[in-house]
Amino acid sequence: MNVIENLRFITPEIILFVFSIMILMSSLLIRNKNVLGIFACLAIVAASLYLPQSHKTNPSLFFDMLRNDSLSLFFKEICLFITGIVILISMGYKALSEERIGEYYFLILNAAIAMLLAVSSDNLLMIYISLEMLSLISYILVAFLKHDPLSSEGALKYFLFGALSTGIMLYGISLVYGLFGTTDLSIISSAVSAGQVNIFVAFILFLFILAGICFKCAFVPFHMWAPDAYEGAPTAITAFISAGPKAVGFAILLRIFTKNFFPLYVNWSALAMLISIFTMTIGNVIAISQDNIKRMLAYSSIAQAGYMLIGFVVGTASGMEGLMYYILAYALMNLGAFGCVIMISNSIGSDAIEDYAGLSKNNPVPAFMLTVFLLSLAGVPPLAGFLGKFLVFAAAIQSKFILLAVAGVVNSVIAAYYYMRIIKFMYLDEPKAASAGQRSLPLQVALAIVMAGVLIAGLYPSPFLNWIRASQSFFFQ
Repeated sequence: MNVIENLRFITPEIILFVFSIMILMSSLLIRNKNVLGIFACLAIVAASLYLPQSHKTNPSLFFDMLRNDSLSLFFKEICLFITGIVILISMGYKALSEERIGEYYFLILNAAIAMLLAVSSDNLLMIYISLEMLSLISYILVAFLKHDPLSSEGALKYFLFGALSTGIMLYGISLVYGLFGTTDLSIISSAVSAGQVNIFVAFILFLFILAGICFKCAFVPFHMWAPDAYEGAPTAITAFISAGPKAVGFAILLRIFTKNFFPLYVNWSALAMLISIFTMTIGNVIAISQDNIKRMLAYSSIAQAGYMLIGFVVGTASGMEGLMYYILAYALMNLGAFGCVIMISNSIGSDAIEDYAGLSKNNPVPAFMLTVFLLSLAGVPPLAGFLGKFLVFAAAIQSKFILLAVAGVVNSVIAAYYYMRIIKFMYLDEPKAASAGQRSLPLQVALAIVMAGVLIAGLYPSPFLNWIRASQSFFFQ
């Protein structure tokens, strides 16, 4: 299949790129900047509608650089959904300047392209290029509020940690090329399976690559950028980097280590178990002392990544099912939580947790919705977060990873404290000052969608689990 024939299999990416250019050019001519947000939403809808058509077959594309398979289709759908919700909540975020909103949507759509390419990449070099594209756009978006010193500081720390982890990852890729003579994952996998290389040497080399993935997923010890980046970034971008790059990181983790390097799994599972325990413990313990809700949710997202990693550690079909369901549930509840933070911030002009006092009296709807999302993050039934935790914990117990399951349950109890603390402020404390609710139809639509998703995925998970099981055919091809 030549390059021209390959193009029809990346039509969603082409659609997003064409729309991004149109939005950038139109921003110079259109006075009503809300129209640009509508164009961006139409781009996501068009790409989503064409996505199943581009996956009718299972080709290897562009000289084996990309692969359209069930795993890439699942994560592409997740990434497009995340981007669409972020665009909607951005349209309701009054802190964004209308002067540069065209550039903002241009960057968001190109970040979506980078995510779609990353989850399809079947070559270490292509993985690096797509991740670097996503990282560079993310740095710019975090620093988008150029007159806000917190935004600049968060972006600088994000960039410095990203540069370090990227350098380590690229060094690992160069060593892998030196050992195997290729960066093609399928060829490397065949060499490992056939015992043509020293397993211990290969394990050490892929540790360098794991560093880059740990940065994207905010695993300990590559998590230190997250609190400052989350706090300083525009809240809509905080929602994006909390869900989008994390989903991409797990997609690459599954593609590289679960599918292609199963002979190394004994070594990977022990290391991943330690990372999982430290990630969820450190994230939850530090979250308790936070007084800014964006920083608290940053440490919460670090802990959530630790829970998700349990499914990877287990490595069974039930473990992968739990991991993929948890990624979906996490995207829904985290996007919802940050959407509520935007709605509340528009009203009270603050992200301090203490300023949420008595919020239920002045803004009952966002207070109720934030409560639902926080309870889901805490793992309270019958919400989506509960089933996500149940699936990964059950898979760990079934596979005799008892210590890992116990650590997950204990950390869930710790996390419940700081989630309930916010609910206590909203419902039991007296309001400090009256505040008027800010109405934004796109933001309300976004919150309604993710709220419905959290409730339906928790109460009636069968369609979501069937979708995930269909996507799991990747692991058995």
